Amino acid sequence: MGSTASQLPKDLLSEYQELTFLTKQEILLAYRRFFELLPKDQRDLNCRIAMEKILTLPELKSNPFRKRICSVFSTSEDKDGSLTFEDFLDLLSAFSDSATPEIKSHYAFRIFDFDDDGTLDRGDLEKLVNSLTGDTADTRLTPEEMKQLISNILEESDIDKDGTVNLSEFQHVISRSPDFVSSFKIVL
Repeated sequence: MGSTASQLPKDLLSEYQELTFLTKQEILLAYRRFFELLPKDQRDLNCRIAMEKILTLPELKSNPFRKRICSVFSTSEDKDGSLTFEDFLDLLSAFSDSATPEIKSHYAFRIFDFDDDGTLDRGDLEKLVNSLTGDTADTRLTPEEMKQLISNILEESDIDKDGTVNLSEFQHVISRSPDFVSSFKIVL
């Protein structure tokens, strides 16, 4: 896997196509975009790109969950959100039009699980709402509005009534919202 950026070896291209929901053209475009972010002397498939560089991509720049997306897809032991080329492909694959609703909802759940504990609790839901509405004085909900909204979300989603939303409960809610799957994408 120490190939340089000049050309992606055909065997790797085929392997990536088998392991992702991406077409050959999408993989080659991702390859080009990834290596454009690396300094010329570091262009190697094993290199990591810092989260700050990844966040300069127009496709992520305005996404309110951009940092969480990098964190979820990063395999860095440092948990710094940096991405390898394979991490980058995984991210693009999960957000592609061809990814299954189960894959999309799985990754959406992980992105929304801000504390990485496997459930969406009140803290995660508050961060989720603030990310969607913009966490500014003008857009932030009042404490009462936030409490009511989170109660409504839990009332609709928390099937086992344990005060949190687990992955299967989240997927159940998402299955009733076909617009979610079509809006959960990043296109290069």
